[in-house]
Amino acid sequence: MEYTAASLVARVAGDLGPMADEVIADVVQCLRRAVPELWSNPDLVRMTSENIAEHVVGVLTGLEHGIEPTEMDPPAAELERARRLARHGAPVTALLRAFRLGQGVVLDRLLAEMPRLTKDADLVSAASRLLIAMANGYVDDASEQGVMAFQEERDRRLKWRLALVNEAGLRIGTTLDIARTTQELADLALDHFADMVTVDLLDSVIQGHDTPEPGHLVLLRVAQASSTQKGGPEPAAGSGAVHACPDGSVTAQALATGKPSRHTAAPTDPADVVGPHPACSTLVVPLSARGATLGVARFCRHRNPVPFDDEDLFLAQEVAARAAVAIDNARRYTHARSTALTLQRSLLPRRTAEQSAVDVACRYLPAGGQAGVGGDWYDVIPLSGARVALVVGDVVGHGIHAAATMGRLRTAVRTLADIDLPPEELLTHLDDVVIRLSAEASDDPETETAGEIGATCLYAVYDPVDGRCSLARAGHLLPAVVSGDGTVDLLDLPPGAPLGLGGLPFEAAEVDLPEGSLLALYTDGLVEGRDRDIDTGLTLLRHALAQPSASLEAACDTVLQALVPTDRPYDDVALLLARPRALGDHKVAAWDVDADPAAVARARSNASERLAAWGLEELAFLTELVVSELVTNAVRYGRPPIRLRLIRDRSLLCEVSDAGGTTPHLRRARTFDEGGRGLFLVAQLAERWGTRHARQGKTVWAELDGEKHAGISGLDFGP
Repeated sequence: MEYTAASLVARVAGDLGPMADEVIADVVQCLRRAVPELWSNPDLVRMTSENIAEHVVGVLTGLEHGIEPTEMDPPAAELERARRLARHGAPVTALLRAFRLGQGVVLDRLLAEMPRLTKDADLVSAASRLLIAMANGYVDDASEQGVMAFQEERDRRLKWRLALVNEAGLRIGTTLDIARTTQELADLALDHFADMVTVDLLDSVIQGHDTPEPGHLVLLRVAQASSTQKGGPEPAAGSGAVHACPDGSVTAQALATGKPSRHTAAPTDPADVVGPHPACSTLVVPLSARGATLGVARFCRHRNPVPFDDEDLFLAQEVAARAAVAIDNARRYTHARSTALTLQRSLLPRRTAEQSAVDVACRYLPAGGQAGVGGDWYDVIPLSGARVALVVGDVVGHGIHAAATMGRLRTAVRTLADIDLPPEELLTHLDDVVIRLSAEASDDPETETAGEIGATCLYAVYDPVDGRCSLARAGHLLPAVVSGDGTVDLLDLPPGAPLGLGGLPFEAAEVDLPEGSLLALYTDGLVEGRDRDIDTGLTLLRHALAQPSASLEAACDTVLQALVPTDRPYDDVALLLARPRALGDHKVAAWDVDADPAAVARARSNASERLAAWGLEELAFLTELVVSELVTNAVRYGRPPIRLRLIRDRSLLCEVSDAGGTTPHLRRARTFDEGGRGLFLVAQLAERWGTRHARQGKTVWAELDGEKHAGISGLDFGP
C-alpha cells in the first residue's frame, strides 16, 4: 500500500487507537513521576486522570481523521482543571511541563509504529515531521488556553487575597478590647477559609508582661469560632480556658521560633483535640508584633476536604500579622488604662472624711473608648471651726500623666487647705503650682505632655455656724444649687481663668446655703458629650437634680443615669453632691473678751459653765487650760476686739480671735524663760491646733478630746 505522509500518520493513529488505555497509563505514570504537583491534591487526582484520557483519545482520533490541530478541541474540563491548579497554588510550569511530557509519550508511541508499516525512510521522516508539527500545534493551542485560564484564576485569587487582607484591616481591631479583637480574627477566618479557628494568648501577655515566665508555657483561650451550625466539632478547651502548652508540640514550636507551619496530621495539643472529627489540615500561625510573640492562632479544615496549601499559609500569616498588631495595641491600651485607672482611684479619696458640716455623696467614672482615664477629681476636706472644704477639679488630658498630675494637685489643695487659706488665695497658690509643674514638664524631654499641663478647679468652703458658703473657681463650670422647694439654679460666680495661665486674680463669692438645700459640684464630662453641648447638658442636669430622691446616693445615681447612660462615658466624670447642715445656737457659744489680763479668768469661767450646760464636765479642766493660754496670748500679743468661741461638734472646738495679723509660732522655751510655753502646752493637749487668717485679724483654734488627756488634773494656773 502506498502511503503519503498524511495517510501514514492517520494509519498509525488508527492502529494505536485500540491501545489507547496503554498509552494513557504510560502518560499517567510519567506525569506522576515527573509532575507530582498534579497528584498532591485529592481534588485534582480524578480530574487529572480523566483529562489525560480525554487528551490522548482526542489526539489519536484527530490524527486518524486528519483534523487540523487548531480544530481539535481540548477536553471540556481542561480549563476548569487549570483554574483549580491555580486555586491550589500549583505553579504554571507544572501545567506546561505536563503538556510537553504527555506529548512526548504519545509521540514516542506513534513514531515507534511507523517503521512497522513502511520501510521508506523518506516517507517516515516526512510523516514524523508532519506528526510533530500537528502535535506541537495541538499542545500549543491547548496549553495557551490552559495558561490563560490559569492566569485568570491567579489574578482572581490575588484580588481575593488582597480584598481579604483589606477586609481584615477593617474588621479586626475595631475596638481596643483584646477579647473582641481576637474574636474578630476568628470570625473573619471562619467566613473565608477555615472551618474552625482558635486563638490563644500567652497568660503572661494578658498580665502585661512582654516575655513569658520561665517554665511551661501557659495559654489562655481568648477566642474561637467553629462551623457548629453545620455539624462542625468544638475544641476540647473552650473560650476562657487556661491550658498548658506541651513541650515539643506544634504550638510550642511556633511560639519558640515565631514561624508558621502547615500540617495534615491531627494536632498534638490536648486543648485542640476535637474528638471523632480530626482536622484534615491545620495551619499554626504565631501572633507576633513589635518583636514580641503574643500567642498563636490555629486554622483547621474539617468539612472542606481540600487541605491548606502554601498560599493559604501565606494568607493566614498576613491576616494574623494585622491581627497581632491590633491585639498588641489593645493589650498596651488595656494595660495603660488599667494602670492609669488604678493610679487615679488610689489618688482619689476612698471614703470622704468624717465631718458634721455636710452630708456628701460622690461619684467618679473614667472615660471609655480611646480617651482613657483622665485627671478629674473631687475631695471633701474638714477644716477648723467645724467648716468643710468641697473641691472638684479637672486636669487637661488623659492617661497616666493626667492622673499623676491630678494626684499632685489634690495633695497641693489639701496642703493649702490645712493652712486655712480663703478660696481665692488658695486658687492663686494652686495656679503657681500648676505653672511650676508645666515648667518641670517642659524641661523633661521624656515627658509626653510637655508644656500642656493645665487644669480647672472649684473650691468651696462651707461654715455650718452661719450657714454661708464661700466659693471661687478657676475656669471651672458653675455649681448648681437645689433649694428646699426643688428649684435648681446655677450660682453666679466670678469666672476666674484656668490654672496654669498665671498673673490673673481669682475672686470669691459668698452665698447662703440653708438646711434642706443641695450643692452640686461636677466636671465637664458630666454635661458635655459628642451628641450635646454644654447648655443641653446643663438643662438635663437641672432636670435630674430637681427629681426627688430618697438619699444623696440615689440622687447621684439619678443624675448619672440621666446624663451618662453608659458606663463608658466620652470623658471623665466627677460628681459631688453636698447637703449642708447647720450648727444651731445650742451648739455654739461665743463671748467678747476685754483686752485685760483679768478677763482671762472670766473666759475660763464662761467656758466651764458652758461645758456644764452641755454635759461635758470631763472636758472642763482641759478646756480651761487651753482657753487660758489662747486668751492670754491674744491679750498680750493681739489687738482688740478679742472673741472666744466654743463649738460642740464631733469634738470640742475652742477658738480665740483678735484683730492682729501676727501669726503665733510654736517654740521650745529654755529653762529660765518666763514665757514661750503656752502654745507648746496647747499643742500637747489638743488633738489639732492652728491659725487661720481672715481679711481682718486671725483665729487661733484647738480641737479637744477629753479621752486622750483624761488623766490631767490638779494643775494650778495663773489669773
